[in-house]
Amino acid sequence: MALIVQKYGGTSVGDAGRIKDVVARRIAGRSDAGDRLVVVVSAMGHTTDELIALARQMTEAPERRELDLLLSTGEIVSAALLSMALNHMGYRAVALSGAQAGIRTDTRHGRARIARLDPRRIGEELEAGKIVIVAGFQGTTEEMEITTLGRGASDTTAVALAAALKAERAEIYT
Repeated sequence: MALIVQKYGGTSVGDAGRIKDVVARRIAGRSDAGDRLVVVVSAMGHTTDELIALARQMTEAPERRELDLLLSTGEIVSAALLSMALNHMGYRAVALSGAQAGIRTDTRHGRARIARLDPRRIGEELEAGKIVIVAGFQGTTEEMEITTLGRGASDTTAVALAAALKAERAEIYT
């Protein structure tokens, strides 16, 4: 039973139909084949750009802390929807935010770096037989402030988790 980390980008999870009919089915097939899976997801389609545009409707210079909090919701939506789809298909899945997944960062909002990973929660969920879905691109500081790792950082999340979990491999789907 191999431990595999998969990452699905914004186009892969671009809408509810793709999440349910393509991504969830691919994950289900791998689970049926015996793989234990941690899946990192990006925000759906152009969600991050849409959230930035919304913030700019409030102010041309949104506070970085507030912007990180706002932007982190895109990946959380994707993770929750994918988990719902898998659970509806009869697979045990759980969605985790970056904070819940144990991703700790420095304090640079908008361009944080991973300071350490504590994947205990992920390990517990895997041991319980669940497919773990992690919201990419985000983490939290020691003070529990939400941070983002910069554009395209769901790939970074997947590779870092694969290393921390000693996964057989990380697979990036774009």
